[in-house]
Amino acid sequence: MANTPSAKKRAKQAEKRNSHNASLRSMVRTHIKNVVKAIDSKDLAKAQAAYAKAVPVIDRMADKGILHKNKAARHKSRLNQHLKELSQAAA
Repeated sequence: MANTPSAKKRAKQAEKRNSHNASLRSMVRTHIKNVVKAIDSKDLAKAQAAYAKAVPVIDRMADKGILHKNKAARHKSRLNQHLKELSQAAA
């Protein structure tokens, strides 16, 4: 338990920051899930649109430090790979 005023303030700030970061992480996961759902439904146009919306969000969270940059790159790479497979299957 925080005893000094500065420690109490830091604890309050950490709690606030933690809840904010959790909501940002949740937003990233939601965008990724939207792309995965579109890929699973075999809808290429919808999947490409969802991917185009997800990429800037993933990049922004990597810049903010919510996601590690390598994890963000891995997500984008894997989603793009699935999109390519879907487009080749459709062709």
